[in-house]
Amino acid sequence: MIGVEIGRVLVASMHQAIADELPSRVEFYDHWLGGKRMRDGSVGLAPMTAVLGFLRAEGQPYHDVMKRAGLYAADWMVDSMNAIERRFILALPRWLRLRSVLRLVARTIRSGYEPTKVKIRLRKGEVALEIRNSLFCRTRETQSAALCDFHAALVVQVLNRFNLPSTVAIEQCTGTQGEMCLVGIHTGTAE
Repeated sequence: MIGVEIGRVLVASMHQAIADELPSRVEFYDHWLGGKRMRDGSVGLAPMTAVLGFLRAEGQPYHDVMKRAGLYAADWMVDSMNAIERRFILALPRWLRLRSVLRLVARTIRSGYEPTKVKIRLRKGEVALEIRNSLFCRTRETQSAALCDFHAALVVQVLNRFNLPSTVAIEQCTGTQGEMCLVGIHTGTAE
């Protein structure tokens, strides 16, 4: 894992979420995320792991930061898409749009941390998003609460942006001794 760098959108969304949710702590987290490293996209695994560890120690603010970072990452990903591509996806029939958008979600998750593996299982309006080797769930000790808030918020926001309202639940988390991170998505229709 030496030399693994964290994706720019992930770093920027985390930095902005920390600034919004923990404004008095921004300077502390800037040591790892801010400045030249963030601008040139060279935030490595060690600094990001440190940031996540310190955020988890903050308690509830960890979950607030992760949710907000997921929303930012989703919006920035969708906003950076070619307008023609966005309109094309929106014009697709619902069942095909759902599949296209889930592929975008998987690609966005993988772009944040390259070793992450994402598998999508779709059946009768229920989606299981299996995430293995998630950056957020790399912990030394078992956690009491799921750590996949970033992924859940990202999924909900991207689906909403493409007129696919859904409800999401974190069903398993590697950080809480789950076999994998499993985000369950209910789209409301049997497709």
